[in-house]
Amino acid sequence: MNTVGNGSTARPATPPPVELRELTVFLAVAEELHFGRAALRLQINRSRVSQIINALEARIGGRLFDRTSRRVRLTPVGEQLETELRRPYRELQGVLIHAREAATGVAGTLRIGLYSPLSAGPYMTEIVRSFQPRHPGCELEWINTGYQRSYLDSLQSGDVDMFATRMPLTAPEITVGPVLSREKRVLLVARTDPLAERDSISYEDIADRAVSEVPAFPREVTDAFTPPVTPSGRVLTRIPNHGVEDTLMRVALGIQVHPTVRSFLEHHNHPGVTTVPIRDLPASETALVWLTANRSPKIRAFARAAADVLVHTELAPYQPRTSD
Repeated sequence: MNTVGNGSTARPATPPPVELRELTVFLAVAEELHFGRAALRLQINRSRVSQIINALEARIGGRLFDRTSRRVRLTPVGEQLETELRRPYRELQGVLIHAREAATGVAGTLRIGLYSPLSAGPYMTEIVRSFQPRHPGCELEWINTGYQRSYLDSLQSGDVDMFATRMPLTAPEITVGPVLSREKRVLLVARTDPLAERDSISYEDIADRAVSEVPAFPREVTDAFTPPVTPSGRVLTRIPNHGVEDTLMRVALGIQVHPTVRSFLEHHNHPGVTTVPIRDLPASETALVWLTANRSPKIRAFARAAADVLVHTELAPYQPRTSD
Protein backbone atom coordinates (compact mmCIF):
# COMPACT_ATOMS: atom_id res chain seq x y z
CA MET A 1 0.00 0.00 0.00
CA ASN A 2 1.37 3.40 -0.94
CA THR A 3 1.68 5.94 1.87
CA VAL A 4 2.65 9.58 1.98
CA GLY A 5 5.17 11.06 4.39
CA ASN A 6 2.77 11.38 7.31
CA GLY A 7 1.82 7.70 7.05
CA SER A 8 -1.62 8.20 5.49
CA THR A 9 -2.71 6.15 2.51
CA ALA A 10 -2.02 7.76 -0.87
CA ARG A 11 -5.07 8.26 -3.01
CA PRO A 12 -4.93 7.53 -6.75
CA ALA A 13 -4.55 10.59 -8.89
CA THR A 14 -7.85 12.14 -9.95
CA PRO A 15 -8.28 11.69 -13.71
CA PRO A 16 -8.32 14.95 -15.65
CA PRO A 17 -11.79 16.28 -16.56
CA VAL A 18 -12.54 15.54 -20.20
CA GLU A 19 -15.36 16.96 -22.31
CA LEU A 20 -17.56 14.75 -24.49
CA ARG A 21 -16.66 16.92 -27.48
CA GLU A 22 -13.00 16.01 -27.04
CA LEU A 23 -13.79 12.29 -27.07
CA THR A 24 -15.99 12.71 -30.15
CA VAL A 25 -13.17 14.44 -32.02
CA PHE A 26 -10.59 11.90 -30.84
CA LEU A 27 -12.66 8.94 -32.08
CA ALA A 28 -13.30 10.65 -35.43
CA VAL A 29 -9.58 11.24 -35.99
CA ALA A 30 -8.75 7.72 -34.78
CA GLU A 31 -11.14 6.28 -37.37
CA GLU A 32 -10.22 8.56 -40.27
CA LEU A 33 -6.49 8.87 -39.44
CA HIS A 34 -6.74 12.25 -41.15
CA PHE A 35 -7.46 15.59 -39.47
CA GLY A 36 -9.07 17.10 -42.56
CA ARG A 37 -11.51 14.21 -43.12
CA ALA A 38 -12.38 14.19 -39.41
CA ALA A 39 -13.11 17.92 -39.59
CA LEU A 40 -15.41 17.44 -42.60
CA ARG A 41 -17.22 14.59 -40.85
CA LEU A 42 -17.75 16.67 -37.71
CA GLN A 43 -18.51 19.85 -39.68
CA ILE A 44 -15.87 21.94 -37.91
CA ASN A 45 -12.66 23.45 -39.25
CA ARG A 46 -9.37 21.57 -39.25
CA SER A 47 -7.61 23.95 -36.88
CA ARG A 48 -10.34 23.35 -34.31
CA VAL A 49 -9.77 19.60 -34.56
CA SER A 50 -6.05 20.14 -33.91
CA GLN A 51 -6.79 22.40 -30.94
CA ILE A 52 -9.12 19.84 -29.37
CA ILE A 53 -6.66 16.98 -29.85
CA ASN A 54 -3.84 19.08 -28.38
CA ALA A 55 -6.02 19.92 -25.37
CA LEU A 56 -6.92 16.26 -24.86
CA GLU A 57 -3.28 15.20 -25.08
CA ALA A 58 -2.41 17.85 -22.49
CA ARG A 59 -5.09 16.55 -20.14
CA ILE A 60 -3.92 12.95 -20.54
CA GLY A 61 -0.24 13.80 -20.39
CA GLY A 62 0.92 12.05 -23.53
CA ARG A 63 0.62 12.04 -27.31
CA LEU A 64 -2.33 10.19 -28.85
CA PHE A 65 -1.24 10.54 -32.49
CA ASP A 66 2.04 10.55 -34.36
CA ARG A 67 1.60 13.26 -36.99
CA THR A 68 3.76 13.96 -40.01
CA SER A 69 3.05 15.88 -43.21
CA ARG A 70 2.17 12.60 -44.93
CA ARG A 71 0.26 10.52 -42.40
CA VAL A 72 -1.40 10.27 -39.02
CA ARG A 73 -1.30 7.19 -36.84
CA LEU A 74 -2.24 6.29 -33.29
CA THR A 75 0.44 6.01 -30.64
CA PRO A 76 0.26 3.02 -28.27
CA VAL A 77 -1.49 5.28 -25.75
CA GLY A 78 -3.92 6.37 -28.45
CA GLU A 79 -4.62 2.77 -29.48
CA GLN A 80 -5.37 1.83 -25.88
CA LEU A 81 -7.66 4.82 -25.42
CA GLU A 82 -9.58 4.06 -28.61
CA THR A 83 -10.03 0.39 -27.69
CA GLU A 84 -11.26 1.11 -24.17
CA LEU A 85 -13.32 4.18 -25.07
CA ARG A 86 -15.37 3.08 -28.09
CA ARG A 87 -17.93 0.90 -26.32
CA PRO A 88 -18.64 3.19 -23.31
CA TYR A 89 -18.81 6.15 -25.72
CA ARG A 90 -21.56 4.40 -27.73
CA GLU A 91 -23.36 3.51 -24.52
CA LEU A 92 -23.17 7.11 -23.32
CA GLN A 93 -24.54 8.33 -26.65
CA GLY A 94 -27.41 5.89 -26.26
CA VAL A 95 -28.14 7.13 -22.74
CA LEU A 96 -28.24 10.74 -23.96
CA ILE A 97 -30.48 9.84 -26.90
CA HIS A 98 -32.88 7.95 -24.64
CA ALA A 99 -32.99 10.86 -22.20
CA ARG A 100 -33.81 13.25 -25.03
CA GLU A 101 -36.52 10.95 -26.31
CA ALA A 102 -37.99 10.61 -22.83
CA ALA A 103 -38.18 14.40 -22.68
CA THR A 104 -39.44 15.02 -26.20
CA GLY A 105 -41.33 11.83 -27.03
CA VAL A 106 -41.02 10.16 -30.43
CA ALA A 107 -38.92 12.76 -32.22
CA GLY A 108 -35.73 13.13 -34.18
CA THR A 109 -34.62 10.78 -36.96
CA LEU A 110 -35.29 7.05 -37.16
CA ARG A 111 -32.75 5.41 -39.46
CA ILE A 112 -33.81 2.17 -41.14
CA GLY A 113 -31.18 0.12 -42.93
CA LEU A 114 -31.72 -2.36 -45.73
CA TYR A 115 -29.63 -4.28 -48.25
CA SER A 116 -32.15 -3.82 -51.04
CA PRO A 117 -35.67 -2.44 -51.58
CA LEU A 118 -36.88 -6.07 -51.61
CA SER A 119 -36.26 -6.26 -47.86
CA ALA A 120 -38.82 -3.55 -47.13
CA GLY A 121 -41.67 -5.63 -48.53
CA PRO A 122 -44.81 -4.52 -50.39
CA TYR A 123 -46.46 -2.67 -47.48
CA MET A 124 -43.71 -0.29 -46.38
CA THR A 125 -45.28 2.78 -48.00
CA GLU A 126 -48.51 2.07 -46.17
CA ILE A 127 -46.61 1.58 -42.90
CA VAL A 128 -44.87 4.95 -43.29
CA ARG A 129 -48.20 6.65 -44.06
CA SER A 130 -49.58 5.17 -40.85
CA PHE A 131 -46.56 6.17 -38.76
CA GLN A 132 -46.00 9.77 -39.84
CA PRO A 133 -49.34 11.32 -38.80
CA ARG A 134 -48.98 9.72 -35.37
CA HIS A 135 -45.45 11.07 -34.88
CA PRO A 136 -44.94 14.23 -36.97
CA GLY A 137 -41.82 15.13 -34.99
CA CYS A 138 -39.99 12.00 -36.16
CA GLU A 139 -38.32 11.83 -39.56
CA LEU A 140 -37.50 8.58 -41.34
CA GLU A 141 -34.18 8.03 -43.09
CA TRP A 142 -33.62 5.01 -45.34
CA ILE A 143 -30.02 3.78 -45.55
CA ASN A 144 -29.02 1.27 -48.22
CA THR A 145 -26.00 -0.40 -46.66
CA GLY A 146 -25.10 -2.38 -49.78
CA TYR A 147 -23.61 -5.86 -49.59
CA GLN A 148 -20.34 -4.89 -47.91
CA ARG A 149 -21.42 -4.81 -44.28
CA SER A 150 -23.56 -7.04 -42.07
CA TYR A 151 -26.82 -5.84 -40.59
CA LEU A 152 -25.48 -6.48 -37.08
CA ASP A 153 -22.43 -4.26 -37.62
CA SER A 154 -24.71 -1.46 -38.83
CA LEU A 155 -26.93 -1.77 -35.75
CA GLN A 156 -24.09 -2.09 -33.23
CA SER A 157 -22.21 0.89 -34.66
CA GLY A 158 -25.32 3.05 -34.34
CA ASP A 159 -25.39 3.83 -38.06
CA VAL A 160 -28.98 2.55 -38.20
CA ASP A 161 -31.68 2.04 -35.55
CA MET A 162 -33.63 -0.74 -37.27
CA PHE A 163 -32.87 -3.04 -40.17
CA ALA A 164 -35.19 -4.59 -42.75
CA THR A 165 -33.49 -7.87 -43.55
CA ARG A 166 -34.05 -11.41 -44.71
CA MET A 167 -34.76 -14.19 -42.25
CA PRO A 168 -33.92 -16.36 -40.37
CA LEU A 169 -31.76 -14.61 -37.77
CA THR A 170 -30.83 -15.95 -34.33
CA ALA A 171 -28.21 -13.47 -33.06
CA PRO A 172 -28.75 -13.14 -29.29
CA GLU A 173 -28.46 -9.34 -29.41
CA ILE A 174 -31.49 -8.71 -31.59
CA THR A 175 -35.26 -8.54 -31.41
CA VAL A 176 -37.12 -9.78 -34.47
CA GLY A 177 -40.13 -7.59 -35.17
CA PRO A 178 -42.91 -7.61 -37.74
CA VAL A 179 -42.58 -9.82 -40.80
CA LEU A 180 -42.55 -7.47 -43.80
CA SER A 181 -42.78 -9.93 -46.69
CA ARG A 182 -43.22 -13.59 -47.53
CA GLU A 183 -42.52 -14.52 -51.14
CA LYS A 184 -42.32 -17.60 -53.33
CA ARG A 185 -38.97 -18.51 -54.80
CA VAL A 186 -37.74 -18.06 -58.36
CA LEU A 187 -34.46 -18.53 -60.18
CA LEU A 188 -32.86 -15.58 -61.94
CA VAL A 189 -31.33 -16.85 -65.20
CA ALA A 190 -30.09 -15.48 -68.50
CA ARG A 191 -32.81 -15.20 -71.11
CA THR A 192 -30.70 -17.46 -73.34
CA ASP A 193 -30.42 -20.16 -70.66
CA PRO A 194 -32.33 -23.40 -71.45
CA LEU A 195 -33.88 -23.23 -67.97
CA ALA A 196 -35.63 -20.01 -68.98
CA GLU A 197 -37.91 -22.09 -71.24
CA ARG A 198 -39.25 -24.13 -68.31
CA ASP A 199 -42.58 -23.47 -66.56
CA SER A 200 -40.82 -24.29 -63.27
CA ILE A 201 -37.73 -26.07 -61.98
CA SER A 202 -36.66 -28.07 -58.93
CA TYR A 203 -33.61 -27.07 -56.93
CA GLU A 204 -31.89 -30.20 -58.18
CA ASP A 205 -31.95 -28.71 -61.69
CA ILE A 206 -29.21 -26.20 -60.77
CA ALA A 207 -26.81 -28.77 -59.33
CA ASP A 208 -24.25 -28.10 -62.07
CA ARG A 209 -24.59 -24.30 -61.91
CA ALA A 210 -22.76 -21.72 -59.83
CA VAL A 211 -24.91 -19.62 -57.48
CA SER A 212 -24.36 -16.30 -55.73
CA GLU A 213 -23.03 -15.68 -52.23
CA VAL A 214 -22.87 -12.37 -50.35
CA PRO A 215 -19.94 -12.47 -47.87
CA ALA A 216 -21.53 -9.91 -45.50
CA PHE A 217 -24.75 -11.89 -45.06
CA PRO A 218 -25.04 -14.12 -41.97
CA ARG A 219 -24.43 -17.77 -42.77
CA GLU A 220 -27.88 -18.79 -41.55
CA VAL A 221 -29.51 -16.34 -43.97
CA THR A 222 -27.31 -17.42 -46.89
CA ASP A 223 -27.93 -21.13 -46.31
CA ALA A 224 -31.70 -20.64 -45.97
CA PHE A 225 -31.98 -18.40 -49.03
CA THR A 226 -29.56 -20.39 -51.20
CA PRO A 227 -29.21 -23.92 -49.73
CA PRO A 228 -25.62 -25.12 -50.12
CA VAL A 229 -26.66 -28.59 -51.33
CA THR A 230 -29.39 -29.91 -53.61
CA PRO A 231 -32.02 -32.42 -52.39
CA SER A 232 -29.80 -35.28 -53.59
CA GLY A 233 -26.83 -33.91 -51.62
CA ARG A 234 -24.82 -32.32 -54.44
CA VAL A 235 -22.78 -29.33 -53.18
CA LEU A 236 -23.27 -26.11 -55.16
CA THR A 237 -20.46 -23.81 -56.24
CA ARG A 238 -20.83 -20.32 -54.78
CA ILE A 239 -19.46 -17.12 -56.32
CA PRO A 240 -19.08 -14.03 -54.10
CA ASN A 241 -21.29 -11.17 -55.32
CA HIS A 242 -20.70 -7.59 -54.20
CA GLY A 243 -23.91 -5.87 -55.25
CA VAL A 244 -27.08 -6.17 -57.29
CA GLU A 245 -25.36 -4.93 -60.45
CA ASP A 246 -22.66 -7.56 -60.02
CA THR A 247 -25.30 -10.28 -59.64
CA LEU A 248 -27.31 -9.14 -62.68
CA MET A 249 -24.28 -8.98 -64.95
CA ARG A 250 -23.00 -12.42 -63.91
CA VAL A 251 -26.43 -13.94 -64.48
CA ALA A 252 -26.89 -12.21 -67.86
CA LEU A 253 -23.48 -13.54 -68.97
CA GLY A 254 -24.34 -17.08 -67.88
CA ILE A 255 -21.60 -17.17 -65.23
CA GLN A 256 -24.07 -18.05 -62.50
CA VAL A 257 -27.76 -18.30 -61.61
CA HIS A 258 -29.39 -16.60 -58.64
CA PRO A 259 -32.17 -18.07 -56.45
CA THR A 260 -34.28 -15.11 -55.35
CA VAL A 261 -37.91 -14.03 -54.83
CA ARG A 262 -40.69 -13.12 -57.24
CA SER A 263 -40.42 -9.36 -56.82
CA PHE A 264 -36.71 -9.16 -57.71
CA LEU A 265 -37.23 -7.93 -61.25
CA GLU A 266 -39.78 -5.36 -60.08
CA HIS A 267 -36.96 -3.58 -58.26
CA HIS A 268 -33.87 -4.58 -60.27
CA ASN A 269 -34.51 -5.02 -63.97
CA HIS A 270 -32.07 -6.16 -66.64
CA PRO A 271 -32.89 -6.91 -70.29
CA GLY A 272 -30.71 -10.00 -70.32
CA VAL A 273 -32.28 -11.88 -67.41
CA THR A 274 -35.60 -13.45 -66.51
CA THR A 275 -37.03 -15.67 -63.77
CA VAL A 276 -38.44 -19.18 -63.55
CA PRO A 277 -40.31 -20.50 -60.47
CA ILE A 278 -38.54 -22.91 -58.09
CA ARG A 279 -41.22 -25.32 -56.95
CA ASP A 280 -39.47 -27.03 -54.03
CA LEU A 281 -37.93 -24.16 -52.03
CA PRO A 282 -40.01 -22.69 -49.18
CA ALA A 283 -41.12 -19.07 -49.26
CA SER A 284 -38.61 -16.52 -47.96
CA GLU A 285 -39.42 -13.87 -45.33
CA THR A 286 -38.04 -10.45 -44.45
CA ALA A 287 -38.61 -8.65 -41.14
CA LEU A 288 -37.69 -5.61 -39.10
CA VAL A 289 -34.98 -6.23 -36.49
CA TRP A 290 -33.23 -4.08 -33.90
CA LEU A 291 -30.87 -4.40 -30.94
CA THR A 292 -32.78 -5.63 -27.90
CA ALA A 293 -30.76 -3.23 -25.73
CA ASN A 294 -31.96 -0.27 -27.80
CA ARG A 295 -35.19 0.78 -26.09
CA SER A 296 -35.76 3.88 -28.15
CA PRO A 297 -39.43 5.00 -28.25
CA LYS A 298 -38.97 5.61 -31.99
CA ILE A 299 -38.27 1.93 -32.60
CA ARG A 300 -41.25 0.77 -30.58
CA ALA A 301 -43.51 3.33 -32.27
CA PHE A 302 -42.48 2.25 -35.77
CA ALA A 303 -42.87 -1.43 -34.89
CA ARG A 304 -46.39 -0.71 -33.62
CA ALA A 305 -47.28 1.17 -36.81
CA ALA A 306 -45.98 -1.73 -38.91
CA ALA A 307 -47.93 -4.27 -36.86
CA ASP A 308 -51.13 -2.25 -37.19
CA VAL A 309 -50.83 -2.28 -40.98
CA LEU A 310 -49.60 -5.84 -41.41
CA VAL A 311 -52.32 -7.40 -39.24
CA HIS A 312 -54.71 -6.72 -42.13
CA THR A 313 -52.52 -8.53 -44.67
CA GLU A 314 -51.73 -12.16 -45.41
CA LEU A 315 -48.67 -11.98 -43.13
CA ALA A 316 -48.66 -13.47 -39.64
CA PRO A 317 -49.69 -11.27 -36.68
CA TYR A 318 -46.73 -9.56 -35.02
CA GLN A 319 -45.27 -11.28 -31.98
CA PRO A 320 -41.92 -9.66 -31.06
CA ARG A 321 -39.28 -12.18 -30.16
CA THR A 322 -35.71 -12.08 -28.97
CA SER A 323 -33.15 -14.73 -29.75
CA ASP A 324 -32.33 -17.09 -26.87
